[in-house]
Amino acid sequence: MSSVAISKKTGFGATLWDYLTTVDHKKLGNMYFFAGLLFFAIAGFEALLIRIQLMVPNNDFVSAGLFNELLTMHGTTMLFLAATPLLFGFMNAIVPLQIGARDVAFPFLNSLGFWLFFLGALFLHLSFFMGGAPDAGWTSYASLSLYSPGHGIDFYVLGLQISGAGTLISGINFIVTIITMRAPGMTFMRMPLFTWTTLISSALILFAFPPLTVGLFFMLVDRMFGANFFDHTMGGNTIIWEHLFWIFGHPEVYILVLPAFGLFSEIIPVFARKRLFGYSSMVFATILIGFLGFMVWAHHMFTTGLGPTANAIFAVATMAIAVPTGMKVFNWILTIWGGSIKVTVPMIYALGFIPSFVAGGVTGVMQATAPLDYQLHDSYFIVAHFHYVIVGGIVTAIFGATHFYWPIMFNRVLNEKLGYIVFWVFFIGFHLTFFLQHFLGLMGMPRRVFTYQADQGWDLYNFISSIGAIMMGIGVILLVVNMLLSIKGKPVNQRDYWGDGRSLEWALVTPVPFYNFKQTPLIRGYDPYWIEKHEGNKEGMTYAEPLGDIHMPHGSILPLIMSIGMFIAAFGALYHPDGVSWSVPVIILGIGITVACMILRSFKDDLGYHVHKEEIIALEEELYGKGGNK
Repeated sequence: MSSVAISKKTGFGATLWDYLTTVDHKKLGNMYFFAGLLFFAIAGFEALLIRIQLMVPNNDFVSAGLFNELLTMHGTTMLFLAATPLLFGFMNAIVPLQIGARDVAFPFLNSLGFWLFFLGALFLHLSFFMGGAPDAGWTSYASLSLYSPGHGIDFYVLGLQISGAGTLISGINFIVTIITMRAPGMTFMRMPLFTWTTLISSALILFAFPPLTVGLFFMLVDRMFGANFFDHTMGGNTIIWEHLFWIFGHPEVYILVLPAFGLFSEIIPVFARKRLFGYSSMVFATILIGFLGFMVWAHHMFTTGLGPTANAIFAVATMAIAVPTGMKVFNWILTIWGGSIKVTVPMIYALGFIPSFVAGGVTGVMQATAPLDYQLHDSYFIVAHFHYVIVGGIVTAIFGATHFYWPIMFNRVLNEKLGYIVFWVFFIGFHLTFFLQHFLGLMGMPRRVFTYQADQGWDLYNFISSIGAIMMGIGVILLVVNMLLSIKGKPVNQRDYWGDGRSLEWALVTPVPFYNFKQTPLIRGYDPYWIEKHEGNKEGMTYAEPLGDIHMPHGSILPLIMSIGMFIAAFGALYHPDGVSWSVPVIILGIGITVACMILRSFKDDLGYHVHKEEIIALEEELYGKGGNK
């Protein structure tokens, strides 16, 4: 049985089947990464069209209706379908290696989570070709979305519902993995910070996604069956949608930014060549940010008339959340301080991140002042603020970590020179685009307008802003070129590519075998690989067990078929309000496929397979030459 697992068929069909059925966290990590990259490119293209439209006053490059669709899809895609999966790609690829695990706790669910996300995203993007995309803004406020004609909003509701289910499943999976599958000796206070931020971020997913699911469900029945949750003329309440959306939406920002913090907390100590400063306070700050993230949602709603008491409470809570974030910034600076700094592409992203993210944080605290927020609300100042947080924080982390972890993920290296060019083109473009938008907002330019009159003092700033956006686009294209060029590069085939790795993932020689660790490592402190290196241990690991058989899970095509079932059901739901006769049978068919797969899975006892000791030795010799993983 086990030899089947190791003897690989080659060829395009076999490789495709392998990826469609895989439950290996490393392959799923790569799939998340490239799917995220695809949607990142799509959303970036939408942003470019938006900026070209706003480049000059009274422009008619795109129509008002298409502008609303582009604006909505840009925001929705970037947050739900680009940033989230890109970070999930790193979580999948790196976290099990950091904690010394052979895979995640539920490999089958890991695959299901990916396919639900991917097919939900695909469904949402079909809206462009099937009568119009959603057009009520990425927050899809109920009064706009209920009266939006066509099927755009239905695509939004159904696509996000399917995708969100995938995200929720993945979040649960990471929580269980990190709590139950750490290698012997890895106590909570020895976990790398990226593992910590993944854990807290997954806990946020667990609590933040249900309110979104409920809100989307209410919206679905409002539009499909004429329920009146959000219709104020029928006793509903539009503001309830805002509450449900932001109870999810504010933690969502931290779901994205905490893993970004974690990635920088891995990058900075490696290139400052010193231990992360204030580790325990960093962990505490992460937990505190996760907790406070749920206490601040109504700062998005200062102008809805909640009254001075509610506004004051949420203003104070919003200011409080700046404290743990500030702790982190000081700890990063103090890690760099006095370090023996090695400037590399990942490090330069980290150095660019600190001031950019601080700028985003400071403007956030400004808006926490409710009276000022009345002035800034729905102006370009808001757009500038959250792009400083999202691009300055999350996108720089993704780009930096791409360079940092590429050797582990793909056994190749990204070109350093091209990496620097991408950094400067993108970074300068980013500040050109969004710095001036603060001033546009202060001058009164409202957000989400598709055009504006000349001579209001906005023309030059908008023009410069659009030039910056084009630079960002060029930067992303060059990054993709760099990725494609790396395919031709020679394999790394070594451990600790950067030479100063500290945590466990750097102790593995690339390419990482499908079972990760031939023997479970023993963790003897924080930064375990650093400890072993300094004690002269060539292998970089002390083992907690002798070499023996390894138990691994089988791949399965069921997650993909289950996701396709939901995808089919969504089309039935989409056309139901039109009174189409086939809509209900299609819903039943789709859900039937999914349920049939669940029943099949529950009857089939898939106990996995064992890789025998001899096979491990043979595979390691094949991968790393004589003597195995030395």
